[in-house]
Amino acid sequence: MTDDMVIAIGAEAIKTTIYLAGPMLLATLIVGLVVSIFQAVTQINEATLTFIPKMLAVVAVLAVMSPWMLQILSQYATVILGGAHDWIR
Repeated sequence: MTDDMVIAIGAEAIKTTIYLAGPMLLATLIVGLVVSIFQAVTQINEATLTFIPKMLAVVAVLAVMSPWMLQILSQYATVILGGAHDWIR
């Protein structure tokens, strides 16, 4: 296993992680921003008010994006496990 192979595997792992976590993080960011604006406008400062909408947003994103996320994860696993014979040499 060469240094280039390790770097390529690490880069692919980071890219896959960003693809999988990105939609959930983006949804959480948007919902948090909307709730923060709502709290600023209405002057309601309740800490639990931000938690439940963010949870619901993550669940909704998972429900909608799970087929795509599973496809990305299976492609990554296929590439990693398919290239395992090259690592042994």
